[in-house]
Amino acid sequence: MARRAAISAFAGSTIEYFDFVIFATASALVFNKVFFAGLGGHAALLASLATFGVAYIARPLGAVVLGGLGDWIGRRAVLTTTLVIMGGATFVVGLLPGYDVLGAAAPIALVAMRVLQGLSAGAEQAGSNTLTSEHAPKEKRGLYTSWTMQGVVAGTLLAGASFMPITAAGEGFLLGGGWRIPFLLAGPLTLVAFWIRSRVDEPEVFTDARVDAPVVKTIPVLDIFRYHWANLIRVIFCSLFALSGSIIGVFALAYGTKTAGVDATTLILISTITGVVGLVVQPFMAVLSDKIGRKPVFISSVLLIAVGFFAIFAALGTGNVALIFVAFLGVQLVAVAGNVVQASFYTEMFPTKVRYTGVAFGTQLGLVLVGFAPAIGAAIQQPGRDGWVPVAIFGAAGMVLAAISAATAKETRGMDFAPAVEEGAVPSKELVD
Repeated sequence: MARRAAISAFAGSTIEYFDFVIFATASALVFNKVFFAGLGGHAALLASLATFGVAYIARPLGAVVLGGLGDWIGRRAVLTTTLVIMGGATFVVGLLPGYDVLGAAAPIALVAMRVLQGLSAGAEQAGSNTLTSEHAPKEKRGLYTSWTMQGVVAGTLLAGASFMPITAAGEGFLLGGGWRIPFLLAGPLTLVAFWIRSRVDEPEVFTDARVDAPVVKTIPVLDIFRYHWANLIRVIFCSLFALSGSIIGVFALAYGTKTAGVDATTLILISTITGVVGLVVQPFMAVLSDKIGRKPVFISSVLLIAVGFFAIFAALGTGNVALIFVAFLGVQLVAVAGNVVQASFYTEMFPTKVRYTGVAFGTQLGLVLVGFAPAIGAAIQQPGRDGWVPVAIFGAAGMVLAAISAATAKETRGMDFAPAVEEGAVPSKELVD
């Protein structure tokens, strides 16, 4: 069942990040011309990138409502619901008429679908991590939960691969409807993931907790604010790690194509190739976190990413494809370490009765800033060759805050989730000793 949970987490996060990246790619390349054509120029691009960020406002609400339900009625029921909402909304985006047909109603409909995506995403990854971590053996929890993050990379790769031939076919095909193909693919992919997820049982540690406390006496999010606020704050700031994906995957794509003049297909290909490398390396980083601890792996990763922002934008400014590839590859290799550790690190900070809500709410509050990072980047970008510097400083500051937050946390590697041992989500006695 632990293996089934890991496969289910992989499938769910693959769908989530496939949806995430195709929307991000379309926000940078397409939506400004299809849905926001009435604004024109830079205003249309800003509106398009802001639409990408709208989901991050809805995510905390999804985390509280759906995460709370996950702690009350079960992880699996909520996770199947999030999957259907997410995949369905993405599929509908592929069917939406543009501004030339619906006028102002077109961007409104797009934003509505993005809100639905946000509500479901607010509980998807946190639920997958919770379900898998509670099924996994404690000494290999980092490895098992890494399959959620493997799905993140796989979904990113799949999205890039789906857009590459479309952008390569030319702007006419892209804007003429080719961009819709990846969104329509979300439909059948969601059905497959739904079947996989339906075969996973509730974790024993969760059902045991429900036997001990069959009647819910508190609202999970209030319980977290009262007893686990410190770890909530830590997760919020650690979640700024995701600025790496938001700035590099969305803003850098727009910057590279529109300001630096690099071909969009080339950048997507580079992201895809480096993503494949990340997919291979990531499990080894998970095993490393099971051996030496979550904190050293995560902290090292985010501090190196802070430096990597400057390397990537400097490389894009040169227009040299080989240099851009080296910069992207270097950042990808260090980013997968922090990416994979999140899954186990955050879930180990909260006890079983509020784990789903704690992880979901904490991460989604942190991701509000992440969602608007591309629009913030476009707003603070300066003219000229070094106009990217404020954006790199902004991203690096987020990484430093994430490192400081992680440094204040307790090491959670090998923590026991058993009710008899679990006391406020701190490491078991033998690990403290």
